[in-house]
Amino acid sequence: MSDRSAGLAPSRVTAVLGPTNTGKTHLAVERMLGHASGMIGLPLRLLAREIYERIVKQRGAAAVALITGEEKIVPPRPHYFVCTVEAMPLERSVEFLTIDEIQLVADPERGHVFTQRLLHARGRFETMFLGAGAMEPLIRRLVPDVEIVTRDRLSTLSYAGSKKLTRLPRRSAIVAFSTDRVYAIAELIRRQRGGAAVVMGSLSPRTRNAQVALYQSGEVDFLVATDAIGMGLNMDVDHVAFAGLRKFDGRRTRWLYAHEIGQIAGRAGRHLRDGTFGVTAEAEDLDPDLVEQVVEHRFDPIEAAEWRNARLDFDTLPDLLRSLTVTPQRSGLSLTAEALDETLLRRLIKDEEIARVGRSRGAVMRLWEACQLPDFQKTTLDEHARLAKDVFHALTGKRGRLTDDWMAPRFAFVDRDDGQIDQLSARLSAVRTLSYIANRPDWVHDAQGWRDKTRALEDRLSDVLHERLTARFVDRRTTALMRALNVREDTFAGVAEDGEVTVEGQVVGQLEGVRFQMEKGSSALEDRTLRQAAVRAVTPEINRRLGRLAAETDDGFSVTPDGAVLWRGVLTAQINATPQGVDPFTPSVRLLGDLGPTPARERAQRRIEAWLAAEAGRALRDLRRLRQAVESGALKGLPRGIAFRLIEAGGVIDRREVERDLAALSQVERRTLRSFAIRIGVHSVWLPGLQKPRARNFAQAFVAAPLIPATPDLIAAPVGTPSARLLSAHGLRLAGRWLTPVETLEKMAELRAANHGRLSDEALTDLGWRADQAKQIIAALKVERARLPDKPGAAPKIVKDSPFAALAALAALTEAPPARPKRRRPRRKAKA
Repeated sequence: MSDRSAGLAPSRVTAVLGPTNTGKTHLAVERMLGHASGMIGLPLRLLAREIYERIVKQRGAAAVALITGEEKIVPPRPHYFVCTVEAMPLERSVEFLTIDEIQLVADPERGHVFTQRLLHARGRFETMFLGAGAMEPLIRRLVPDVEIVTRDRLSTLSYAGSKKLTRLPRRSAIVAFSTDRVYAIAELIRRQRGGAAVVMGSLSPRTRNAQVALYQSGEVDFLVATDAIGMGLNMDVDHVAFAGLRKFDGRRTRWLYAHEIGQIAGRAGRHLRDGTFGVTAEAEDLDPDLVEQVVEHRFDPIEAAEWRNARLDFDTLPDLLRSLTVTPQRSGLSLTAEALDETLLRRLIKDEEIARVGRSRGAVMRLWEACQLPDFQKTTLDEHARLAKDVFHALTGKRGRLTDDWMAPRFAFVDRDDGQIDQLSARLSAVRTLSYIANRPDWVHDAQGWRDKTRALEDRLSDVLHERLTARFVDRRTTALMRALNVREDTFAGVAEDGEVTVEGQVVGQLEGVRFQMEKGSSALEDRTLRQAAVRAVTPEINRRLGRLAAETDDGFSVTPDGAVLWRGVLTAQINATPQGVDPFTPSVRLLGDLGPTPARERAQRRIEAWLAAEAGRALRDLRRLRQAVESGALKGLPRGIAFRLIEAGGVIDRREVERDLAALSQVERRTLRSFAIRIGVHSVWLPGLQKPRARNFAQAFVAAPLIPATPDLIAAPVGTPSARLLSAHGLRLAGRWLTPVETLEKMAELRAANHGRLSDEALTDLGWRADQAKQIIAALKVERARLPDKPGAAPKIVKDSPFAALAALAALTEAPPARPKRRRPRRKAKA
């Protein structure tokens, strides 16, 4: 496309130069749309797709064509062409033409293409080059009639120094220079900050756009990328952090140039919003002079553009090689180093078969086309050379095309979407190769059909790859909760009728009564985020519930034998009990949970304690009445002492503990004790009213000990001596190593008395005991009696006609008869 078209004035050539965030690309697109036709060349397929979609929204799909190496969308009569620089159809005449990132003329690999466009590509009316300010001297030298327009950055860029990855601010982009490094950093960000989007030049536009949308939507606050973000990809980035300052440029690993750092760092800040840049991870702090260059956008001018002869000679293979080595005869141009296509050419012409076939001009042109096949898969030179050779043989064969037999097995090999990220990425690279081939209509039979197939497969693999990247590097629940915390007024949170608590659609826990049980997170970060989000979501509801609890009526509460206080059937508080038992008439409880204001929690706690005290008066009525009589002085003398012992023990005591007092009671005092529902038995003194189920269950709630099963059978005593309150709460007595109900022990005494101190088999069956168990219990009662002497060293005194006298007589009857003396065998006389 020459500026010397017949009858037309030369095209106006403008170079718009300046740092990033100056609106250069936006200006060029607006200028192009002001013309009837136009073409824009962009450095990346990703950026081309972005600009294409922007123009389609304004002018419609019928007016815009997209042309890249792997993708062609060309309507019948397009007005505007959005292309990668290499794929620009310069044979088409347009009114306006622009090239973005023109400073890439200095790129060792692609620079010669940008240089050719700078020198020869022109629009009929207007041509515009966009790039860095360092290009100004070189453009003036190569394009004498150029008009230079400089633009200042819309916002300031400042250096923020070094920060740990875990301390980077929100809306940060972390830049690394290898796929492995990008993935490692993204994984760390997921664990520490909730998640990150991933952007690399090797991603398909569809995957890249989905990842960028993930970041732009705010679902994640971090972006981990290669230097691909430096080429015009516009995102809302506030801070750019370099995780490394060295990159492999295709030939060697080298330090980044100052202008490269400036290009990438400049992505921080958008429009009038300022941005910052810095280093992180293992990257060393930047030199102050380098920082000054980046901040002030002052870089060394680009001295020369890479150049390669565009007028190649295809007469013979030697002529083609010779034309590739022609040196530029113009100041400001330097012969580019040997590129991949030239390396492949020199390698393939050593093949005798190729040298034999490539004797005609057409065959030489076909060979050069095959050598220009991009290495999307980043394979070895040998593998890529074999692929180029296969293409060349097909193009010079009988059919002159790559047939379905050649395309189908290669397509089938990658037509699957299982596997992990690396496998999907490799398949996408292979599909890009097939797409490039399919977009050469003179290479493939049914080119349109194969374009449709490869495009559909690329879209499918791209979607799956996006899902895999998101699943691996984004903790969706944590990021949703973090977003809810950061945008408080827009947070959607609620408590369902069943108590399920959700924030931004994510279940964060269960609210039971006034206690919130948080979901367990998969990491410390998720745990912290869950708690913050949950507290914000449930605190208002807990406050309301605490108010209702404090005003609740008595019928709204209940208590279980293990000390759990239920409010409307939901566990709400726990009685502060001890193994020795506590006073049920002055209860103390612990309100479950820790959310809600302290005054409201204290009011709710006092309400529960007031209900427990009132319920104690109802459930333990006889014990309450006895206690009031002792405290008021209504009981005096020996009855008062016995009553006090009963109160302390919880309603059941061993008769032997008060035997002397009982023996000294008058008939009036005995009637007084009976009037308080106290029963005096052979072995125990107790309050029968406390053995009812309601009273037992309530009393058990105030003893912090394992519950004893309610059964009429004997129960093996636990290790250690149970407290008196524990035994009373269960209506039990301890006899040796057995626990037995109070009533059963009294029944045993009655049965023995009726059978002259013995227990018949029928009596044992009635008691539910075995004979050996009965012996053990009776022996234990005897031993315990023997351990209660009047004075130290004295034998216990047994009152005549007392139960102890009867017990002694019964015990004597059960004692084993004395053992028989052993017979002595006569000694045998010794034999003579």
